[in-house]
Amino acid sequence: MKLSEVKKLLNAEVYAGEDMLDVEVNEACGSDLMSDVLAFVKERALLLTGLQNLQVLRTAEMMDIEAVVFVRGKVPSQEIIDFAKAHGMIIMTTELAMYVSCGLLYSNGLQSRKAAVKLG
Repeated sequence: MKLSEVKKLLNAEVYAGEDMLDVEVNEACGSDLMSDVLAFVKERALLLTGLQNLQVLRTAEMMDIEAVVFVRGKVPSQEIIDFAKAHGMIIMTTELAMYVSCGLLYSNGLQSRKAAVKLG
């Protein structure tokens, strides 16, 4: 899924990387625990989080995550925006909760490799 579609689905505002919304992501990870991100995220992933600090972006950079969406209306600090711009990362925010954001992305085709579990 292209990040332009993520932006549209989540009614998100872009704070960094507006010119890179044609980037494709293969899966999404919603987490406020960076240790989970380190353990489970694979390539070309989108990170959704309510945690706002530079450690989130440093973790994303280490895992080659190019795009981060802050949920629940969190507005990134100028320090976060500057870091993202300096490192070629896309930063978006959405008013939606993480649960709703992940659900919308999942129901529109963006899944996680871990989501291939059969239910029922």
